[in-house]
Amino acid sequence: MAHFFRYTIAPLFLMVATPLFAFVFWYTATELQGSLVNLIHFFSQEGFFFGLIAIIGPVFFGSKFSWISIGCFMVLEILLMMFIPGKKFFGPRTANGNIPVYKENGLACFLITVALFFILTHTTTFFRPELLYTHFGECIGTMNLFSLGFCAFLYLKGIYFPSSSDQGKTNNPIFDFYWGTELYPRVWGIDLKQWTNCRFGMMSWPLIILSYLYAQKGGGGLTHAMWVSVALQLVYITKFFIWEKGYMRSIDIMHDRAGYYICWGCLVWLPVIYTSVPLFLVQMPETLNLLTAILIFTTGSIAILMNFWCDYQRMILREQFQKNQKLFEIEYIEAVSKEGEDKGNLYPLITGGLWGISRNFRYLLELSGAFLWTIPVGFSLALPWFYFVFLLALLVDRANRNDQRCQKRYKEDWGRYCKKVPYKILPGIY
Repeated sequence: MAHFFRYTIAPLFLMVATPLFAFVFWYTATELQGSLVNLIHFFSQEGFFFGLIAIIGPVFFGSKFSWISIGCFMVLEILLMMFIPGKKFFGPRTANGNIPVYKENGLACFLITVALFFILTHTTTFFRPELLYTHFGECIGTMNLFSLGFCAFLYLKGIYFPSSSDQGKTNNPIFDFYWGTELYPRVWGIDLKQWTNCRFGMMSWPLIILSYLYAQKGGGGLTHAMWVSVALQLVYITKFFIWEKGYMRSIDIMHDRAGYYICWGCLVWLPVIYTSVPLFLVQMPETLNLLTAILIFTTGSIAILMNFWCDYQRMILREQFQKNQKLFEIEYIEAVSKEGEDKGNLYPLITGGLWGISRNFRYLLELSGAFLWTIPVGFSLALPWFYFVFLLALLVDRANRNDQRCQKRYKEDWGRYCKKVPYKILPGIY
């Protein structure tokens, strides 16, 4: 029964509930002043079923504007991904012996995309960034329908036309659709997980929050709360694309297959939920004075840059170890892989520097950055804090999954490492 719940009921529930939640979340933020009390009152008057129809019906199929805008954005990012030059780099070897190959051009693509946004905004009359805010419900409809079709394509591709031997299916099509049937699907040389995660999800994030900023600016003037929240998120996104090479070696990429869980998540959930703090700020009056805004921005930037240094430090040290089988000027434990294609290989488990504070100290820094760009909304409304709570749950789950995977892989070496670095995220507590 537990197996049936975990692999059938839970995935089915999430695939039904998350799209509905995305629409309701957007509607509450834009039409109900971000208030859960107003949302409850709305459903009590309309009824839950007819309330959902009233929210989703007008935008479910998108609009001409949303399909053209998102289509153009997708094509642009595919072209940039294909033709902007970049160094070749490799992901980690899979259990079946495959090594994914990528092009390191994420930062260049990001800078070009944002530059085009500003150029079109200030040199043309047809490109009005605030329209993304006013038509965002239709954009959710478009992204949702496209992503469901895209996930169906990935499901079939993994079964009938896999890109590598890292594929497979169970006897449960519901779970296979949710989790995916292929680890590294490719079409025309494009890694589809890199495209969904980095070149659609993460690349749409800055454009969406900038559209919210322009919507507030055109509606009554820009607040300190808006600019500090958007500015911190832009620092975080820039950090991500500088570190994209490291992300392609993260648990999201190495272990999560290309299915609804990760691809719908990056095509719909990320653009709706991760960008949500400025969405609530569009209609909010000023909540910060200039000095407080500067203090929040400075503190948040330090947390984000430390998060970057944490990830960058590990990436550089791993590359150093691969070349020399030794690390210099930092403490570490040599761990031997006990299973998989790389069985017998040595890997460094770093116990010094920022990685000696806790096993996932970077998660604490990431949460600090998200907390600080959410602070401008204040505490009068609960819903604007949803992203932070979701991120907390996501990172705690990820830390636990990583612990389980490493315990299985390194066995007694992982036990020695945990004695040296006993806390998962928050030193002294967890």
